[in-house]
Amino acid sequence: MSATLLVAFDADDTLWPNQPHFDHVEAQFLRILAPYREAEATGAQLYAVQRRNMELFGYGAKSFMLSMIETAIQLTDGAVTGREIQELIDLGKSLLRFPIEPLPDVVAVLTAVKARGHRLMVLTKGDLFDQESKLARSGLGDFFDYVEIVSEKNEAAYQRILRRHGATPATFVMIGNSLKSDVLPVARLGLRAIHVPYHANWIHEHVPADELAGISFQQVGALREVLDHLE
Repeated sequence: MSATLLVAFDADDTLWPNQPHFDHVEAQFLRILAPYREAEATGAQLYAVQRRNMELFGYGAKSFMLSMIETAIQLTDGAVTGREIQELIDLGKSLLRFPIEPLPDVVAVLTAVKARGHRLMVLTKGDLFDQESKLARSGLGDFFDYVEIVSEKNEAAYQRILRRHGATPATFVMIGNSLKSDVLPVARLGLRAIHVPYHANWIHEHVPADELAGISFQQVGALREVLDHLE
């Protein structure tokens, strides 16, 4: 493939770790709520509240923090203390400032893709301020020609982005760890998607096997392997 490509990289858990930080905070949340309710029920209720709140708050640390507080109030019938609420707020704030360390091979892969003359894009979903901050803290910003932060990564969002950047199915490649966000909507549009699995996954990003039937995409074992698929 000799044409100049628009190579879009997902950010969280593709360029840097993200879900492990949320998993750690959720474990602390379950600890705080342990005197009131068993962990399994608390975790299930937290996810249910998150799903309801997505339409209002979207994705990200702020939405997660508000959902933890709402869940705590519901599960304790309002008995949760001000001190415990403050703990949840502090946990939420920690998700807005944890150090950003690129995952293995990220710098080498971005350097190689850039050297081949392709255009690079960060294409991520979530809170604008939070995602911009993470990109700045990562030190990777100079690699990218474009940054796209969207509220949801669905087919409509990908179509808008392709039109805005003058890309075609033959010149666009999406690389990411999420089957739900980075692979399915891209493949359904007839675009190229490369799946790079990550060991930690949010339950909301899980995709049933039957939804993958007939879906064409590439999967690699490690990010460095995507270089073999760009030629």
